[in-house]
Amino acid sequence: MGQRRSPLDVVELEHLAARGWRGTETEALGGWLLRAGGGGFTRRAHSALATGDPGLPLTDAVAVVTDWYARRALPAVVALPGRQARPADAALAAAGWGPPEAETVVLTVPLEDEEPGPGVPVSSAPRPDDAWLAAARRAGEPLPADAEAVLTHADRLAFASVRDDEGTVVGVARGVLVEDWLGIATVGVDPAARRGGLATALTRALQSWAVDEGARWCHLQVLADNAPARALYRRLGFIEHHRYHYRQAPAPVAGPVG
Repeated sequence: MGQRRSPLDVVELEHLAARGWRGTETEALGGWLLRAGGGGFTRRAHSALATGDPGLPLTDAVAVVTDWYARRALPAVVALPGRQARPADAALAAAGWGPPEAETVVLTVPLEDEEPGPGVPVSSAPRPDDAWLAAARRAGEPLPADAEAVLTHADRLAFASVRDDEGTVVGVARGVLVEDWLGIATVGVDPAARRGGLATALTRALQSWAVDEGARWCHLQVLADNAPARALYRRLGFIEHHRYHYRQAPAPVAGPVG
C-alpha cells in the first residue's frame, strides 16, 4: 500500500470527518462548527470544532461557544486540530479553560493495492443490530442509550462484525463514506478474542466495501497513548496526518442561595 500524503489539509479533512460523525444538532460559527446531541456520546460529536476563522474576535467566539452549550445544559468542549488551531487554543487557555485533553492522532491511507485480511469471516449491515450495539464499548463500558443516534446519523454506513463459534459478536467496527473517503471508527474486539487478527479483518473488510463503493482514501482517529492500536494501523499502511486535542470550560460556580 502506498504512502502518499492526503490530498486534504487539516481543515478540509476535519470538516469531511465531521460529516461522517455528527451530533444530532450542529450550527456554524464562521469556520467553526458547534456540535451537540446523542446524550454527549463522544467528544467528537459533542464539541465545537475550531477550524479557521470563527468570524469574530477569538475572545467573543469563546463566549459564544460557552453560551451555546450552557443554553443546552451541556459542558462546553472545543476540539483543536493541528497548528491552525493554536490561536484558539491560546484564547481558551487565557479564558481559564481546562488543560489539553485526549490527544488524538488522525491517520490516513490511500485505498489502493489492498492486501486481503486474515481469514476471519466478517459480516456487515447498514444499521447496527442489538448484538452489534451490545458488543461496542467505550472505555470498557456499554454504550449510552443515545449512542445509536450518533452512530446512524449518516447516509452511507456499514457496521461490520465478527462472531465466535457460538454466534456471539466479539468484534465490531463502523465505516462511513463521505465523498470518496472512508472513515473507520468504533473498532472494538472482546478482550478474550484479541491477538487473533480481528481488528485487521474488520478494517480490511470495511476498506474492501469502500473500494467497491468508489472510495479512494481512508481516515481514522486513535488516541495518541494507544500504542497497540497505533502499531496495528502502522502495519496497515496508515500514516499520521495531524493531531487534535480538547479543552473543556470550567464548571460554573454556583452563586449564593437565598
